Amino acid sequence: MREGTLGSNARGIQKDVSAVRGAITEPWSNSQTEGQVNKLKLMKRQMYGRAKIDLLDARLLGAA
Repeated sequence: MREGTLGSNARGIQKDVSAVRGAITEPWSNSQTEGQVNKLKLMKRQMYGRAKIDLLDARLLGAA
């Protein structure tokens, strides 16, 4: 990793230290939501250019 990038990351963490602390110490997480979003994006990528919205809807309802 370049030194500039590391310094930039460190400055970003320092600016929002309360959010970083909360992410580490809180008992809850967004992993379930993030997983669903990831699944939807994967499905959209697989379907890109192949069909219209009706087939995408059918595929999403079948996956749920």
